[in-house]
Amino acid sequence: MVGVLERVGEVHLKTQPFWFFLRFRACRTGRAARSLPRATQGHLRRKQQKHFPAKETAIRRSVAWCKLAFHRRCTDVIPTLIWRLSGAPFVAYTAVMSFRAQHLLGIEHLAPDEITSLLDLAETYAELNRSDIKHAEALKGLTQINMFFEASTRTQASFELAGKRLGADVMNMQMSASSLKKGETLIDTALTLNAMHPDLLVVRHPSSGAVSLLAQKVNCAVLNAGDGRHEHPTQALLDALTIRRAKGRLHRLTIAICGDIAHSRVARSNIHLLGKMENRVRLVGPPTLMPAQAGEWGVEIATDMRDGLEDADVVMMLRLQKERMDGAFIPSEREYFHRFGLDAEKLSNAKPDAIVMHPGPMNRGVEIDGTIADDINRSVIQVQVVMGVAVRMAAMDLLGRN
Repeated sequence: MVGVLERVGEVHLKTQPFWFFLRFRACRTGRAARSLPRATQGHLRRKQQKHFPAKETAIRRSVAWCKLAFHRRCTDVIPTLIWRLSGAPFVAYTAVMSFRAQHLLGIEHLAPDEITSLLDLAETYAELNRSDIKHAEALKGLTQINMFFEASTRTQASFELAGKRLGADVMNMQMSASSLKKGETLIDTALTLNAMHPDLLVVRHPSSGAVSLLAQKVNCAVLNAGDGRHEHPTQALLDALTIRRAKGRLHRLTIAICGDIAHSRVARSNIHLLGKMENRVRLVGPPTLMPAQAGEWGVEIATDMRDGLEDADVVMMLRLQKERMDGAFIPSEREYFHRFGLDAEKLSNAKPDAIVMHPGPMNRGVEIDGTIADDINRSVIQVQVVMGVAVRMAAMDLLGRN
């Protein structure tokens, strides 16, 4: 850069990977860099105006290209990012991605570095979703089929929106009107779909292990959107991203998971993920809703809400899974809320800056008080919804590459 720029400032890498703010002092001989695509300019204009002084305009159009172009289709390494700085040699940054899975069936078999890589990519998509132009081309030309054998609003809408924002051709199958109602087996359905050559299947099923069975019968990537009581990996990932953004880290936190642990796939996925990231996980709930093998999971167990929330950094409430209950597990909803519903008095046992989470849908007055759910200083429930789209975009992007 000698003779091109007199002074080049430091490159500041913020705590969030793939998020770079470059500060340069352009000299008199510096020429404006080649313009970026119009969509990129529109997305970055406000960010550049905020983080770059007015006089530092020589390379504005080439700064923070990573916002939209950092992650592109590859196998192991993200393509090098290039900024042309006033005729100077290319400045490149590379990041090694370690996500190796061909399917996303659960958190249990993911390594911590794979989890971190996916969350890092989700950060970039979270920023994209806040821009004026919310479109990428990571899945352009690929076909995504959503198969939901259970009722879903948030998750199905989130996956559909994520696929469309990535440029995929998205098809939602109406399983209530499918050939399964005529006696066709799940395996026959899988073989029929496989003959259509889809690239990505998103499956939710009421039976544990059904999604794994489908993955063995098809030649495309399969993403588990929840199977019975087994796992719900993208919910755990979006919870992790929400925690990391709220707390600034995803390790050495005390996290209380409260409610119906026995029937919750969200609880199981979160236990796997938070344990891998070196957190202190505490399960809180009545003995009737606590799995018999919970003591073997490396977690703490509390049957009193106030003891369970003691010094907690994160309070994660769970819905009563009535559709999976085959008996009377609680005396009444009123009694359950009195003992295990989250209200201001019980929440006072947690840390003053503790955040409140809920995977939804919420039953106000059963597992959580409406005032707590709407408290903008403590509740991050709506943030979880926002992060859900970003995490599912990242997951499908990575599976599309692999």
